[in-house]
Amino acid sequence: MDRPDLAATSSLTRASDGDPLAAEALVPLVQEELRRIAERQMARERHGHTLQPTALVNEVYLRLIDQTRVRWNDRAHFMAIAAQTIRRILVDHARRHGAAKRGGGQRVAVDMAAEVAAPAADVDLLVLEEALERLSALNPRQARIVDLRFFGGLGVEETAEVLGVSPRTVKGEWRFARAWLERELGSGAGA
Repeated sequence: MDRPDLAATSSLTRASDGDPLAAEALVPLVQEELRRIAERQMARERHGHTLQPTALVNEVYLRLIDQTRVRWNDRAHFMAIAAQTIRRILVDHARRHGAAKRGGGQRVAVDMAAEVAAPAADVDLLVLEEALERLSALNPRQARIVDLRFFGGLGVEETAEVLGVSPRTVKGEWRFARAWLERELGSGAGA
């Protein structure tokens, strides 16, 4: 682990133990990474999206730091939970926006063929969410890999670390998950 990872892990452990100063110290250690992830996610969203990267980072951070039942293992664990939180925030926002427009769901750019999912074809975010829920029912680890890589921006090594598996396993399951999602999203389910 490099120095920022050690500092973040130390702050997370102390914050988990109830140290309010540790939560404060954590902000600069994770804020830039959360911002990078938020900017990448928002670049995938439709033009004119009402949620801005800074607001997304703030919302994610507030939700995560307010967790009283989570025992943070390390920075990778924190970023994995951040990926899930980003997904929930974006999906909740899409649901509210879709309800306000009576079915006009938000679109997100997805290129499942890329090594890390990157901007490409527009897919309704709620359709992507439903597909990920179906994938989770079939193969929870593959859905988790997509979550970590797509929503969290984690690389193969970081994803392997979070899941406690080898990078080779992540690469293989990422390949299968991408193929499954391509089929699901390309079958007229919103693609």
